[in-house]
Amino acid sequence: MPVVTLHDVEAFVAEERAGGRTIALANGVFDLLHVGHVRYLQAAAREADRLIVAVNADASVRRLKGEGRPILDQQGRAEMVAALRGVDRVVIFDDDTVGPLLERLRPDVHCKGTDYTIETVPERAIVIGYGGRTAICGDPKDHSTRDLLQRIAK
Repeated sequence: MPVVTLHDVEAFVAEERAGGRTIALANGVFDLLHVGHVRYLQAAAREADRLIVAVNADASVRRLKGEGRPILDQQGRAEMVAALRGVDRVVIFDDDTVGPLLERLRPDVHCKGTDYTIETVPERAIVIGYGGRTAICGDPKDHSTRDLLQRIAK
């Protein structure tokens, strides 16, 4: 499925809701896609009828991860995520948190990886505020891009 604009993803959400389907939203950097990412997104896809994935824009990755990141540009990262089974739409966002996007799209489920607990998800209050739920998805956090980069550097 293609990488779409915010306007297009809003229209997709409206159309799917009109058809009675539920929406999940997962988000992340997805730099150097690895098995942990795949397992996270596969689990997120099981949380609702449709899965939207929000990928951090290059500028936000630099702010969050520091100099030298991302390794891959936002379009490439988004296209790889979009190619995964279970992903219905991918949108690129430039904020440092997914909070503003959650407020606009109001997905039924906000999916986060296992490096969080329900209580530690930063956007939890936003999701509760509009009546959604938060789900922790994927396998244990045994995989990370940071670790991969360290292994490559050695």
